[in-house]
Amino acid sequence: MNKKIKALSTIVVSSLILSSCGGGAKDKNAQLKDLNVKLENLKVKKNNIETDIRKTEEEINKLDPSNAAKNAKLVAVAPVSVDSSFAHYIELQGKINTDDGVAYVAPKGQGGLVKAVLVKPGQKVGKGQLVAKLDDAIPRQQLATARQQVGVIKAQMDLAKTTYERYQNLWSQNIGAEMQVVKAKADFEAATAQYNAALSNVGTAQEAVNMSNVYAGISGTVEQVNVRPGEFFTGVSADRKPQILIVNDNASMKAEVPVPDRYAKDVVKGAKVLIDVPDLDTTFKASITMVGASIDATTRSFMAEAKLGINKKLKPNLTAVIRIQDNLLKNVVVVPVNLVQTDEGGKFVYIMIKEGDKLVARKKTVTVQGEPYKGQVAIASGLSGSDMIITDGYQTVYDGQLITTAASN
Repeated sequence: MNKKIKALSTIVVSSLILSSCGGGAKDKNAQLKDLNVKLENLKVKKNNIETDIRKTEEEINKLDPSNAAKNAKLVAVAPVSVDSSFAHYIELQGKINTDDGVAYVAPKGQGGLVKAVLVKPGQKVGKGQLVAKLDDAIPRQQLATARQQVGVIKAQMDLAKTTYERYQNLWSQNIGAEMQVVKAKADFEAATAQYNAALSNVGTAQEAVNMSNVYAGISGTVEQVNVRPGEFFTGVSADRKPQILIVNDNASMKAEVPVPDRYAKDVVKGAKVLIDVPDLDTTFKASITMVGASIDATTRSFMAEAKLGINKKLKPNLTAVIRIQDNLLKNVVVVPVNLVQTDEGGKFVYIMIKEGDKLVARKKTVTVQGEPYKGQVAIASGLSGSDMIITDGYQTVYDGQLITTAASN
């Protein structure tokens, strides 16, 4: 019986706790809702008060024109700009590179011990020039053995040929047996095959000797030499550095940049591009010459390139800011983006209007076209080239307020 009472008490207490927790969450949500309603009401009251203030000021100004002139809001204005073209660019971080400007010198085979390094950093080399010599003692010994074997087999082949020709000559005179001719021919053909195989072995051994010679793959300047005689040469050191690096002095350069996949429809082949190289304080004009066909699964980006031709100032791996043009508007009104404000009715700006002998601030609803760029935005409708836009004091003026563009004396 006691156990039943304890269990029932536990259930009741748990229910009360859950109920209190649920009630707390409900009270919190109700409180948040009440605060949001209160905030909206305060905003309405604020707008109504501001409207009343403006109306009261207008009535005072009508009764006392001198007061209106005295309290006119000081602002700065500027004529609205109509640009013949307004371009928008996607700005991305890229780098300068080259397809054929850097060559990591590597052996033809698997490499070997360095016998001699024949170049040094800063040295000019030509394509095909010998830059290093690997140990070739074993390949040369194999070559000598192969050549000696060719001499032995050639002597055997010559003997087999002479024997075959003699038996064939006798058989043509009905002397001897036909089987002797057949056997001599077979011996000659077998010796010839062995001779050809031996010649092939000589070629293979000679190629192994040639592999001990390391040549420059391009013409240019030796940039790095990270190997010494006695070390093993494979082209790349254990820490992944090139053992001998040559830079092509006349390489064709390019700018390359990873482009986020969200710009896939905007970045296309032929798009105009501006390439800023901060380290050189230089900007290049070019166009997109290559757009990657796939999206990298890790970075969610694709590669784009712009060819820059031969330029001795540019070096591989220089940092570049790549600006790709994705929109171009013609003959549009352009204003500083910070002058465009937003309220419940949409976007608007304040302009200066002359009404009689007074200057008045007027609210003009505008439609923005495209995305802002470099602090400027294009206006599709609402402004014309004859408008004077308020550029200073626009945050605190209201529609119909008297303004002045010069300080009072």
